[in-house]
Amino acid sequence: MICSGGLGAATWTELDDRQVTLVVPVGSVEQHGPHLPLDTDTRIAGAVADGARAALGSDDTQMLIAPALAYGASGEHEDFPGTISIGHEALRQVLVEYGRSACRWAARIVFVNGHGGNVATLIDAVGLLRVEGRDAAWFPCAVAGADAHAGATETSLLLHISPESVRPDAVAVGNTGAVADLMPALRSSGVRAVSPNGVLGDPRSGHLDDGRAHLDAMATRLADAVRRWSPDEHGVLR
Repeated sequence: MICSGGLGAATWTELDDRQVTLVVPVGSVEQHGPHLPLDTDTRIAGAVADGARAALGSDDTQMLIAPALAYGASGEHEDFPGTISIGHEALRQVLVEYGRSACRWAARIVFVNGHGGNVATLIDAVGLLRVEGRDAAWFPCAVAGADAHAGATETSLLLHISPESVRPDAVAVGNTGAVADLMPALRSSGVRAVSPNGVLGDPRSGHLDDGRAHLDAMATRLADAVRRWSPDEHGVLR
């Protein structure tokens, strides 16, 4: 029987049958405007993982949630106080060594990613793990039609996941331009160059009902993807 409290609460004797699918939320510590907490991405990734585990229920897939990897590659946000970025190279090494160690006892591992800045590193790290013969994959916490950063989408999700962490009096519109148009400046100078308050979008339309729908959809997709377990050429579970 897999411990319902997750990896951190388990004992080694509960994990000795080597049939575990280890699910690792991966996030960031970075600014999310004046109204959302620095660990927004980590909270979302953890909630998606927990939701997928609940959706699987008594399914024969033994899904075990690990403590989150809370730091990511967030260099584009480093002009804002509070942001902690470990960069792509360090993140890659952490993911690779984590996967190598976990796959000594877990049958499979999937990293559930809540931060877009981690994507290239996840593709690289998971690709190496798979070349080495480890059954690794990753899953993006993506919402169709989402705005870019700390806007309505993430605000809605946090209003559902942890409403006490949202500062409603500090909600403010950021740069609502298309990300494709902003990308050259973002790459060269970071987020502050295009949005002094750190928001890319308009969080005023965020609503907890939308957040519930977004979370349910992502959790269901992850649960279905774990059941199918068919990573694509980039190691993504879809």
